[in-house]
Amino acid sequence: MAPGHVAYGLGAQYGLQITAETVMAWERGTALPGERELMALAGVLWCAPGELLSSAGTLREHRLAQDIAVDELARKLGMSAAAYQRIEESGRWRGNERQAVALCDALGMSAAQFLTATGRNEELKDLLTRAVTTRWQAYVRPVDKLVPLDRILLQNVLEQLHADYQALMVSTLSWNTAGRDRDGTAGDAGREYLGRVVEEFWRTAGI
Repeated sequence: MAPGHVAYGLGAQYGLQITAETVMAWERGTALPGERELMALAGVLWCAPGELLSSAGTLREHRLAQDIAVDELARKLGMSAAAYQRIEESGRWRGNERQAVALCDALGMSAAQFLTATGRNEELKDLLTRAVTTRWQAYVRPVDKLVPLDRILLQNVLEQLHADYQALMVSTLSWNTAGRDRDGTAGDAGREYLGRVVEEFWRTAGI
């Protein structure tokens, strides 16, 4: 279907006044359709809304990919539609741990996707950095509040990351002490590990 045909279908079937130029902008990715427009577009093109999303990144995109209405999802989470709508619009999660697990189940999201969709990756990185460089036990609860993972699995992951980082630093420190590395490689290795600590967290957790 040409953009003009799609625009005509949106108007004739759904009463949306969309131009062919707007349809072309959606195709190029220079503009994004609203929720009503996306649902109508899927109807015109005889496909599921999720098929029009290249890669869901926000809560709204994950919800649309699963073709779940706000009211229905809110009921699954045990909150009002208005409360969930505010979460979706802000991109910041305000529910509890049980609701976070229910959200991931309802939308088919992994824990990593949940963190990305709710804008918490930087917060996770900060907590993990502290956990591997100090006492990991002190950060089980803060990370647990952030990530919907089994508590035992989370403890094991933090302990392993801490051990990996400490082993790395001891190894590089030994090289420095022996006089075979005096160009800051130890510090570089530590910074490199901390730079990918979130990726190491998900890898160790098997996600």
